[in-house]
Amino acid sequence: MIDLPALRAVMEGARFDLPEGWREATEQGAATLAARLAEDGPIYGVNTGFGKLASTRIAPDKLAQLQLNLLRSHAAGTGAPLPAPVVRLVLALKALSLSRGASGVRVAVVEALAELLATNALPVIPAKGSVGASGDLAPLAHCALVLVGEGEVFLNGGRRPGGAAGIKPLTLGPKEGLALLNGTQVSTAIALVNLFAAQDLLHTSLVAGALSVDAARGSDTPFDARIHALRGQPGQIRCAAALRGLMAGSAIRDSHREGDTRVQDPYSLRCQPQVAGACLDLLDHAAMVLQREANAVTDNPLVMADGDILSGGNFHAEPVAFAADTIALALAELGAISERRIALLVDPVLSGLPAFLVAEGGLHSGFMIAQVTAAALVAENRALATPRSVDSLPTSANQEDHVSMATGAALRLGEMAENLSSILSIELLCAAQGLEFHRPLTTSAPLEAAHGLVRGVAAPWDADRFMAPDMEAVRLLVQNGAIARLVELPA
Repeated sequence: MIDLPALRAVMEGARFDLPEGWREATEQGAATLAARLAEDGPIYGVNTGFGKLASTRIAPDKLAQLQLNLLRSHAAGTGAPLPAPVVRLVLALKALSLSRGASGVRVAVVEALAELLATNALPVIPAKGSVGASGDLAPLAHCALVLVGEGEVFLNGGRRPGGAAGIKPLTLGPKEGLALLNGTQVSTAIALVNLFAAQDLLHTSLVAGALSVDAARGSDTPFDARIHALRGQPGQIRCAAALRGLMAGSAIRDSHREGDTRVQDPYSLRCQPQVAGACLDLLDHAAMVLQREANAVTDNPLVMADGDILSGGNFHAEPVAFAADTIALALAELGAISERRIALLVDPVLSGLPAFLVAEGGLHSGFMIAQVTAAALVAENRALATPRSVDSLPTSANQEDHVSMATGAALRLGEMAENLSSILSIELLCAAQGLEFHRPLTTSAPLEAAHGLVRGVAAPWDADRFMAPDMEAVRLLVQNGAIARLVELPA
């Protein structure tokens, strides 16, 4: 089984290797299918039509044309092409699935997919057009067309006809077209890319949240391990430990341990372990589901080791849809609580800092509208977090009468992650500005490092200036993982 760190490495450009024994398993599956086909009984998608046309038999001399027709007719996607990291994962996951031998394809099909990945010849796959059952048909058909010398491919920075991919075009054998376009690899790849982004953003949110606590002269008592042990929620326990580690050694925190008349901080500071921890648990569950799916065989019908060929529904991407919906909830909530911390920091009543974090309020507006922007992005993410898995719409003349909508569920995560990156960049700017008012006191070593990263791209806010460039510069820090790397979550 390939694990998520290995898949992330493939996404980022690392070499992809198929598991040992794949060739033998693939050859055995192809031989089993050939033997069954010689018996001349009906086998769905091999010598019959597809979907509502499953009862239509196809003559033996037209089986190869059947598979090619399938790719051409199903390549009906639309929208912008999927980004390269997603397509790299699509190729890897499809090769991995077919290599298990239960799809009945030849070794040459698996090798062709692996060659595209190795040479970074990436099929042009429109993002939209899949309902997540019967698999990701349209996008996978666009991918598969390149294997037969058709479609389009991104190669050496340009968009070219599929024949330029540099591989020998395949003549498809029985079931091979169906196996290539039937499966959950596109929805799973999109969900994985956004899972990795969400994991980084959760780490970033812990750094930003701890920085906000010190900027607001809040308490680290709510992060005490004894509190969280009494509840027993694993994500909460881990996030509390991370927050304690981030704040350990802060001179700002030590300066107000005695004489502070505040009894409790607002929830956005105090309940960070509970909120971020619940989000962490959601992401961990999604990761478990997606790792299973990445290693699964999800086309149809399936060729069994005992010679049976079984028609089922592994192409139904309901697990992926649910995983994507839970990732969406985590992204939305991490942004919602971050925006509340931003609102706290710019409010002098709650933070004790100058209004809108600028010394001459009135003449200067400071971070007033940055908080408004964060609120707008939170509202967008709330709407985008609406579950997609409950929105089935029948297709294929009601043969495919319940679908998962997994691909759309995964696609919307990209926009949500972008929004959260911007929200966290605003919080980091506000928290870094808040710390300026406590100087010469320092915060902890990791939080000083975070402050230094922010100040490396955005100067202190002494007077109003063009705000958007600072936000974008810090957002890029967030997206490249520089802030996330400052914290480690205990296992």
